Amino acid sequence: MFHVGHLNILRNARLACDHLIAGVVSDEMSSRAKGKAPVVPLAERLEIVSSIRFVDEAVEEDVPSKVEMWERLRFDVIIKGDDWRGTEKGLRLESDFAPLGVTVCYLPYTVHTSSTLLRQALHREIAARGEAI
Repeated sequence: MFHVGHLNILRNARLACDHLIAGVVSDEMSSRAKGKAPVVPLAERLEIVSSIRFVDEAVEEDVPSKVEMWERLRFDVIIKGDDWRGTEKGLRLESDFAPLGVTVCYLPYTVHTSSTLLRQALHREIAARGEAI
């Protein structure tokens, strides 16, 4: 679910580049990674992201490899939240992109919010009202 943390990353990413391409994970990739379909379908998520004034282009991320996305788009900077810094996936990203001349840039992660926390809060609210989910 799109939240202020995503907005913060996109806003800050725009300051770090001339042309901001925002990747939106496909429904299939999200289902595979999280074990369940996204609450908001891809077409709607693409519409939300592409309508943000500081996003120049929103594209579907339909492959697990960021390098495969680079082969399509040829970007020179990839931006991730700083929660990736020093992690296995962050280090792998850095090593994959170093030979391609792509800079991995880490931007501040909004700690107080996440899609998971939003979903949990919605489930609690619905359960408290005695409604079906």
